[in-house]
Amino acid sequence: MFSITARYLTKSIRPLGKRVLIRRTEALKETKTGILIPEQAQGKLNEGTVIAVAAATSDWKPSVKVGDTVLLNEYGGTAVKVDGVAMQLFNEDQLLGIVEK
Repeated sequence: MFSITARYLTKSIRPLGKRVLIRRTEALKETKTGILIPEQAQGKLNEGTVIAVAAATSDWKPSVKVGDTVLLNEYGGTAVKVDGVAMQLFNEDQLLGIVEK
């Protein structure tokens, strides 16, 4: 699985408030046997990787850190592009959970 981290980007976004920058995990475009999966059948995966987290404040301490894999709502977040890479800004309370590996 391919994941991109902030250090590979020429531009960076530092989330403000209680926000988290997420790169959604991409659905498989091809099976292991080489069969191509149409875009309509791929769907949106409900997990992603944390790329950046807003700084802690006196009344809020982030519960996720850069590199965590998190569960997401299918709809939500604000779409942004960083160096042509599609990402989303979520309020931390929109995240559903952390995937333990």
